[in-house]
Amino acid sequence: MAEAMGAVPDYLGHRERLRQRFRQGGADAMPDYEMLELVLFRSIPRADTKPLAKALIARFGSFAEVISAPPERLMEVKGVGEAVAMDLKLVQAAALRLARGEVMNRPALSSWKAIVDYCRAAMAFETREQFRILFLDKKNQLIADEVQQQGTVDHTPVYTREVIKRALDLAATAIVLVHNHPSGDPTPSMADIDMTKKIVQAGEKLGVLVHDHLIIGKKAQVSFRALQLI
Repeated sequence: MAEAMGAVPDYLGHRERLRQRFRQGGADAMPDYEMLELVLFRSIPRADTKPLAKALIARFGSFAEVISAPPERLMEVKGVGEAVAMDLKLVQAAALRLARGEVMNRPALSSWKAIVDYCRAAMAFETREQFRILFLDKKNQLIADEVQQQGTVDHTPVYTREVIKRALDLAATAIVLVHNHPSGDPTPSMADIDMTKKIVQAGEKLGVLVHDHLIIGKKAQVSFRALQLI
């Protein structure tokens, strides 16, 4: 009623203050729920988005986990419909596109942090295990990035022959293996170690070097090369 009579709703002033804070300090000046509010402004133009932003953070844990959540789980939160879920997934897709652009056709070993950041963005909050391969050419430039297998919450079947065959199909001379642990703990299992050894041995026979195997957890990652497992 007050809005219809010309009064300015309280949420409009709040929105402008958040926008101003973002303009002045960027994302680092804002907690996760306020960043989420800024995204929700576009989906929900005529309401206070703070309660919904806080509810989403409470449910999923962080900004990254919110935008990474499946649409059906997002819509379990009261106030999230298809339009809101789509906008959140669009933010995730844009972030992945940007991160992927930072690593494609660049020497992998000189942009290792960007590769790790991309893998974390793509896989850290997946609810099922994924096995991904980054294929490199003779200059160690990334020429392809493919998810080879998707599994359950704690297992992904990996077939050595298929890994090496795909590398040869792409004329890749080196690969980086990547998979996630949905449990959050990136510690390699004995199965992870055994599988990696088999791929390394098969690759050596056919001229395909395994640079590393990364295991991505929710808050950390481990490198087989750093652990001297390769």
